[in-house]
Amino acid sequence: MRRKRRNHKSSFKAKVALAALKGDKTLAELAEQFDVHPNQITEWKRQLLENADQIFGQSQRQAEGNEHKIKELHAKIGQLTMERDFLESGLERIHGPTGKG
Repeated sequence: MRRKRRNHKSSFKAKVALAALKGDKTLAELAEQFDVHPNQITEWKRQLLENADQIFGQSQRQAEGNEHKIKELHAKIGQLTMERDFLESGLERIHGPTGKG
C-alpha cells in the first residue's frame, strides 16, 4: 500500500539537506534516519546549494525595501501634517484662535 503524501516544513528540509552536505552519513543512512527517500534528500541538497546565495542577500533586499517604505511614510506624514495645519488655520479664521464659536 502506498504511503500518504507528506508535506515537510522548510526547517526540516534544511536540516536534512545540511546533514547531507556534512557527508558524515550515506544517503541510505540519512533516508532511514529522517524517514524520507534518498532521491528527496538529493533534491533538497541541490536546492540548498543553488539558493544559498539568496539567503545571504535577502537582508540587503529587505533593507532596501524598508528604506523605500519609510520614505513613503515620511511623505505621507508630511502631507497629513500640512493638511491638518491648513484646516486648523481655517477653523481659527472662522471660530477664533480657541476653536470655539
